[in-house]
Amino acid sequence: MARNDFWDDVEAAPEVLKRRARLQGPLDRWQKLSGQVQDTLGLFDLALEENDTEVLQEVEAEVQKLTMEVEHFELESMLSGEMDDSNAILSIHPGAGGTESQDWAEMLMRMYIRWAETHGYSYDVLDVQPGEEAGIKSATMRMVGPYAYGYLKAETGVHRLVRISPFDAAKRRHTSFAALLVSPELDASIQVEIDESRLRVDTYRSSGAGGQHVNVTDSAIRLTYQVDDETKLVVQCQNERSQHKNRASALNVLRSRLYALEQQRQRERMAELQGEKKEIAWGHQIRSYTLAPYQMVKDHRTGVEVGNVEAVFDGNLDAFMKEYLLMQRT
Repeated sequence: MARNDFWDDVEAAPEVLKRRARLQGPLDRWQKLSGQVQDTLGLFDLALEENDTEVLQEVEAEVQKLTMEVEHFELESMLSGEMDDSNAILSIHPGAGGTESQDWAEMLMRMYIRWAETHGYSYDVLDVQPGEEAGIKSATMRMVGPYAYGYLKAETGVHRLVRISPFDAAKRRHTSFAALLVSPELDASIQVEIDESRLRVDTYRSSGAGGQHVNVTDSAIRLTYQVDDETKLVVQCQNERSQHKNRASALNVLRSRLYALEQQRQRERMAELQGEKKEIAWGHQIRSYTLAPYQMVKDHRTGVEVGNVEAVFDGNLDAFMKEYLLMQRT
């Protein structure tokens, strides 16, 4: 950065600045926390000398606050993967079961939107295909914020819901499944080759809200990419009025999905070499949300159980993410 020709490369310079900010951020935060700890210790010594109970109460509140900040900082320190600090692309798909699973997929979509809102992340809904009676057939969202992918990668997999169906007149218990795939949003420094001969582009009329222009033009884009003889990726985008912008967004999602697919295959090859027999593909069931006959959310990978299901549906997923990251680090 000190070189005179640093800004000559207008594409590389911003990436260097972003990398510097990512590296400097944790150092600045650690220094700030260290200073707060020293200040609190000084306040504690003063309170003991003067036997001041009010100051002791102030110290206690500060210790609780610092404990939460240190735990959060420790959690972020686990996010050291190559793409952990990236934005995240979320794709949600219901399993078999028609309206039941489609409604469950929409509940999951709301849960992750609430998670984003409570953690100060912004989000874009790139595509939503509504269900025939209720729920959604699919959804693609972009979560924007520091370490969005690092946190949300813990959520990749199949999510299972057990409840008394609101769509069953006999009030029977139903089990529904929905799959979530999380991939990192790639920046310009990550090159993912897309073979145009394997890519099919379809345009169609948007089915969602967006004003008169969206509803009367074929601005929505569907990309179908044949990765190999057995694997095909389908990406849709309809949130923009411009077909060109929808195509750019869809290509961005496709690049992220291809990158995630290659990373998954590398993990599978490594697991095979190490003799692991467990299922590591993204499609295995990771968590159950039970509303009847009792209320409980259980993560099958870490064993974490939470009794307050409504809080989980309202975006309180930190306990699951933390234990998953701890398990990965171990």
